[in-house]
Amino acid sequence: MTAAPAEAAPLYAALGALYESELNAYGTNAAMLIHKWRRDDLVAPHSDLDIRVVLMRAPEDWQEWNGRLAAAHTAAVIRDIANRRLLEHPPGFAFTVSEVDRRRVSPPELATWSLLRGDARALRHWKGHARTSPWSHQDENFYRGILASRLGGRYQLSADSTDNVYLDLSGYRRHCVVWHYLAPCWFAAAALATRTRFPGKSAALTQWRPNGLERQAEMFLRHARATEPDDARRTVAAQNLLSTAHATLRAAMRQVPTPIISTGPGEAGSSSATSWTMTAAMLRVRVARWLYYLDPPPGTATGYLITREAKELRAAAEVLRALAGDEATAAQRLAARMAALLPPGPTTAEVLRDTLAAWQRHRTVVQDFLTLHAT
Repeated sequence: MTAAPAEAAPLYAALGALYESELNAYGTNAAMLIHKWRRDDLVAPHSDLDIRVVLMRAPEDWQEWNGRLAAAHTAAVIRDIANRRLLEHPPGFAFTVSEVDRRRVSPPELATWSLLRGDARALRHWKGHARTSPWSHQDENFYRGILASRLGGRYQLSADSTDNVYLDLSGYRRHCVVWHYLAPCWFAAAALATRTRFPGKSAALTQWRPNGLERQAEMFLRHARATEPDDARRTVAAQNLLSTAHATLRAAMRQVPTPIISTGPGEAGSSSATSWTMTAAMLRVRVARWLYYLDPPPGTATGYLITREAKELRAAAEVLRALAGDEATAAQRLAARMAALLPPGPTTAEVLRDTLAAWQRHRTVVQDFLTLHAT
């Protein structure tokens, strides 16, 4: 098995401690800090920390809380030029302890959680439930969504921005091919082929190696872990590596079954509850992201992140419209009103400013939606 770079663990542990310190300084009241993927999936200096915040309870004012979160994130980024990449964006989700306890977090999402700071016992308990939950259409949608966003020419190396990368640019581009394209697709294909919720990309590449692809899996894992400047593997051009990744994934996808899944008794209701929570948790941190993107620290690029918001917001709007249904209940009408507050097209700085203003005008709607079911 290929070992993870030795320097990654202390770097990300220190980064987690720094982030916790800044969150505390700005009074965000985070009970736990989680990052997506296992620690051996974080490859220094290229991988960013994709953070999730777990709160003891919902704040009285989500928009005011987001202002403090954005300020804390900015303070952490300006500590070191490397943090422009390592802390590329504010957290992607904010959950409450109650939501996780009530199993309203998607099991495949929860399976990828690793602890930065907080209650290790609680996280083990939550992940245990995620591992033992029956496979469902939530899993199918989660993993097939990863594939749908990258396969068929959708992944473009040129769109993987290097604007905040200041160390080893060519190495970072190879990292993007392996860790942003090949490995997530392998992770999703492995899960679908085996109905296993893998905890990370390294685990999938290590544990799922279909006949004929063993060598390729090991090669890409080694590429992901190549960190020494004189490493011979690093002489491979990113475009050549990308061509190999395309061919490898075409072969791996032959192992993935046709998407056939039925909804069992009670599953639809559970799915609706999870969909509400996952969407609300993602939207709870949008204001912090937008504030940071619109007013980043000097020298930090955020234009590509502004553009990327459109994908997240379109997905959220689709879920909200589905939850709204025929708008027969108060909750359904609230979902419809929240969907109307999301921009429908491409995102620009002007669009984000307009959306911030709209959320301010409709502050009660936003607060009610983000808090409903949080306790």
